[in-house]
Amino acid sequence: MATVQFRDVDEIYSAEGVVEAVRQSTVSAQISGRIVDIRFDVGDSVRKGDVIVRIDEREVSDALAGAQAQIARARATLQNAKSHYDRTRQLFQQSFVSQAALDAAFADFQAAQAQLQAAVAGASRAETVKGFATVTAPYGGVVAARHVELGETVTPGKPLMTGFDPRDMRVIADVPQLKLAQIRKSARADIEFPAQHRIERAAEITVLPTADPQTHTTRVRLALSEYVQGSYPGMFARVHFFIGQSRRLVVPAQAIVRRTEVTAVYVIGANDLINLRQIRLGQDCGADGVEVLGGLQPGEKVAIDPVKAAITLTASEARR
Repeated sequence: MATVQFRDVDEIYSAEGVVEAVRQSTVSAQISGRIVDIRFDVGDSVRKGDVIVRIDEREVSDALAGAQAQIARARATLQNAKSHYDRTRQLFQQSFVSQAALDAAFADFQAAQAQLQAAVAGASRAETVKGFATVTAPYGGVVAARHVELGETVTPGKPLMTGFDPRDMRVIADVPQLKLAQIRKSARADIEFPAQHRIERAAEITVLPTADPQTHTTRVRLALSEYVQGSYPGMFARVHFFIGQSRRLVVPAQAIVRRTEVTAVYVIGANDLINLRQIRLGQDCGADGVEVLGGLQPGEKVAIDPVKAAITLTASEARR
């Protein structure tokens, strides 16, 4: 049996939260073309650098070939301009041509150099654009959505795939402004994942410096120290903020009996007499027990094994 008594327990403010990925992004097309290969689908795991989508590159390949031809042409023009400039300079030194002719030959040589530089830059740009035909994963993660189909024609800016990193998750919750000072002071919270029947301690709590003008709530971010198996962005979570301590009358959780709408405990009185008494409960105080709002007094003793107490009570009534 256990004694009902007052204890200093944690004050908890609970709020509904939503799981979100710290790293979640949508990869979009950077060139126009037809989708010719899709390597992954929703739910697939992707490593950093894996090819996820390929776009038909024939058009950009032709542009690259044209740019490389421009480089060859510019080099030939530069070679010709250099030879002309060298001959003109020799003739000028022998006083066979004027200064104006030398200046014109030098200007042609500089223009040819500039044309070659422009051609090289154009080829580099074309090569970069060609690389956009092969779309790779920016980081390892899981595909959350696929926005295109095989054979579909895309344009720059068209979303291709959305993914997230499951190893880096957090929970966000909207909290009333009047609770913020206590949350900042305590800086401690537990995150409950009802679907996984799991509770994790928040690794870090960040209160964002903005408020919603409609609800007057402030968003709080809670980082997770490790990945919770089975969690994903958009999943429901419940956040329990520790905001202080208070003295409350508590009873052990294992002593509570719930029968349909009745909540009770087996009270052990004088001469070890047992009786079932209905009580009214308040806040769950975790390991300390459950708060009692009515039905029990400090110092009373309750059975922590309700099944055994019920058997004993039944046997006692039968003897009467």
